[in-house]
Amino acid sequence: MEEKTSTHINSCSFAGLRPFVADLPNPPVAVKEKNLAYANLLSVDYCGFVSELSAITQYINNENRLSLHHCSVARTLLGIAMAEMMHLQTLGELIVLLGGSIDYVAKLKNGERRMWTPNYLTLTDCPRKMLADEIEAEKNAIAQYQLHISMIEDECVNAVLARIIEDETYHIALLKALQKEF
Repeated sequence: MEEKTSTHINSCSFAGLRPFVADLPNPPVAVKEKNLAYANLLSVDYCGFVSELSAITQYINNENRLSLHHCSVARTLLGIAMAEMMHLQTLGELIVLLGGSIDYVAKLKNGERRMWTPNYLTLTDCPRKMLADEIEAEKNAIAQYQLHISMIEDECVNAVLARIIEDETYHIALLKALQKEF
């Protein structure tokens, strides 16, 4: 007997999708001077528990889980993930300019070093919980960026962090609008 095969196609198109960022200018990626302490602070934003790397990975995972049945939500999550990738790249530039290194290790204030791990992610199959978790992660990122701005005395670095906060705030508004779909 001949086996029948079927083809499954995801009809959710991501063609032409652009990063979902606030419609504001970006400050130049610059630093006043090298400062390893500042680079280490930014390493936490880069790849710590609350970080751009964690955000990207979680958004992509959730987009994959939702694209088959909730295309508009998946498209928004991917657009946000693309913005988070831009943040990761910008933070990487700042870290290098400050004299730090990019190695997926968050350098904590107490001298502890923590390599990024997928254990930092919150994974669920429930779309409502996904969005709630994403909103909470964005709020935590904003709080962490605000803390780091208060600790960094470099207006160039702080301008970039403040601009990232604008995107994270925009992402919260987008995610709250998506919650109405569930």
